[in-house]
Amino acid sequence: MSNKAYPVSGAGFGFRRCMTETLKEVDADSIDFLEIAPENWMGLGGRFGKAFRRYTEQYPFMAHGLSLSIGGPTPLDMEFLKNLKVFLKDHNIRAYSEHLSYCSDDGHMYDLMPIPFTEEAVKYVAGRIRQVQDVLEQKIAMENVSYYGVAGSEMTEQEFLLAVLEEADCELLLDVNNIYVNSVNHGYDANTFLNAMPAERIMYLHIAGHYDEAEDLIVDTHGAPVIDPVWSLLQKTYDRFGLIPTLLERDFNIPPMAELLEEVDQVRFYQNQWKMSHEQTVA
Repeated sequence: MSNKAYPVSGAGFGFRRCMTETLKEVDADSIDFLEIAPENWMGLGGRFGKAFRRYTEQYPFMAHGLSLSIGGPTPLDMEFLKNLKVFLKDHNIRAYSEHLSYCSDDGHMYDLMPIPFTEEAVKYVAGRIRQVQDVLEQKIAMENVSYYGVAGSEMTEQEFLLAVLEEADCELLLDVNNIYVNSVNHGYDANTFLNAMPAERIMYLHIAGHYDEAEDLIVDTHGAPVIDPVWSLLQKTYDRFGLIPTLLERDFNIPPMAELLEEVDQVRFYQNQWKMSHEQTVA
């Protein structure tokens, strides 16, 4: 169990532009932190820019990127990274994370493509992560992503992820739903994968809903409520690593704010459940 200090605490959700007005009506105590995709807010002015400034002064924020393309074949976008560094500092955003995947070559593909699980890719990706960390002057977290096929693999997803984290000396954004999705799609044991994760590198957690395409094919949509097996895996995550800040992702079919907050409260319920059982054990 890790005793590390986390950049945020408790339970939060992903903040989208469509929530700009409804968030004003929410009891601030019901939200511990929020997360944004920086690409959707950088350089934004007008009412959205003003509202975002107001919210970043009110709540702790995390940034989860979409376009870094850490495994991509073209050079990193240094202009983007310089602007990102200013944006993170300007809004006092606690930390930055990205997907362990790639999404571009000469242009953006608007999808998360899997990186081949090879030693060569480990060295390549880790070097780019270190480069990003040098520019931002802070450690970043890489997220274990859902994937549906990968070419030329020499190692497992678990081995690849652990090797990248070690080689890059970066943090981990552990997506609990992605563990479940990949365990079904690729036939591995979710608990074994979870237990192998390095506690000292976990920055925070993601949890989300998905779509069952077939009995052995799940699509990670972030467009549905979290299902019971994923809630169960979240509880096992707390049992294994302790109380880690957890963010609910919802990108499509976004429900009314009250319904979204019910799921955030469900996260908090499991966190409080862990707290109570831990306090009893300590006593």
